[in-house]
Amino acid sequence: MKAYGANIQYTAGYDLDKDEVDDEKIKQAQDAAKNAETAVVFAGLPDHFESEGYDREHLQIPENHRQLIEAVAAVQPNTVVVLSNGAPIEMPWLDQVKGVIESYLGGQAFGGAISDVLFGQVNPSGRLAETFPMTLSDNPSYLDFPGEADTVQYREGVFVGYRYYDTKNIQPLFPFGFGLSYTQFSYSDLQVNKKEVTDQEVVDVSVRVKNTGNRAGKEVVQLYVRDEESTINRPNKELKGFEKVYVEPGEEKLVTFSLTKRAFAYYHVGLSDWHVETGDFTIMIGKSSAEMVLEETIRVNSTASIPLIVHRNTLVGDLLRDRTLAPIAKELLMENSPFGDMASSDQQDGMMEAMLENLPLRAMVNFSMGAFTNQMLDDMIEKLNQANTHVS
Repeated sequence: MKAYGANIQYTAGYDLDKDEVDDEKIKQAQDAAKNAETAVVFAGLPDHFESEGYDREHLQIPENHRQLIEAVAAVQPNTVVVLSNGAPIEMPWLDQVKGVIESYLGGQAFGGAISDVLFGQVNPSGRLAETFPMTLSDNPSYLDFPGEADTVQYREGVFVGYRYYDTKNIQPLFPFGFGLSYTQFSYSDLQVNKKEVTDQEVVDVSVRVKNTGNRAGKEVVQLYVRDEESTINRPNKELKGFEKVYVEPGEEKLVTFSLTKRAFAYYHVGLSDWHVETGDFTIMIGKSSAEMVLEETIRVNSTASIPLIVHRNTLVGDLLRDRTLAPIAKELLMENSPFGDMASSDQQDGMMEAMLENLPLRAMVNFSMGAFTNQMLDDMIEKLNQANTHVS
């Protein structure tokens, strides 16, 4: 068989409708591979391994696929694996092969498209739209799926996909947004038009992308945003924009993004709306969720204030961080200190910071040994909430 001027020899390697290993087929594949310049192994997930009608119980490919890859790679250092699968898989053989083409489910034109990529007629420029974990147990839903009886709890919340792996600092097999091509790109000159804005303003971001290789190709420029200090649990960073650009060899292009309030906000259930907390945000340009190459920090000032509703479970630390309530709370605590007299207000401040950061208000009654009563606590809570009402 000839294609693209190459001599191609084919052997089956395995039976597609069976999982059992066929030693004779694997030996035939090895014999063909060791005498070739390059071996290409087609593997993945057959119909009985994945479907829309049922859930997968593992991330493995069939055993006969795995053993074929390892056997061919053992005799041919130039082994390339072409995967046909609808979702992530484990790849224990990854470091034994020269390259991997993730083709997912290519449909009727799959063969021709893969041939164009293998023989260099087309420069592949895709990116993974999901994270490939090392093992199934790394997955954020591992402990909660498939649940119990007829109930599944989605406990990962906002920490799905790359947000989980980044925040937990778990090394994936391949990160979200990852992809290679037959050329290389460099990034430079990250510009942000404003270093301090309100949440009602638009932030314009630009970066230069240069093709430093000798092949034309497309690069996917990814922009992530991180809230440097948040009072709620937020991911380490979140994708807020991406742009795919075609760049000729040696050419440089300017890629621009416009970030609105939503790029810095989280959904506040109490407000039933998106809310930005005043603070520093880092804008990052990356080649994947795991590879940031440029970054710039700006300050975003919120135009909306959310009064802190004080109750018995409110933490003293939260009170002392609230700009409106902190002075009032300090005064009330000094007047009715549940910890007895202190030598000075400086000492009071220092001990509050060290001792009271994660202490709920209700606990002060127990710590005071009767000096600070429930009635005194209720009066304090009422005064603090009244102060908030007057401000708003």
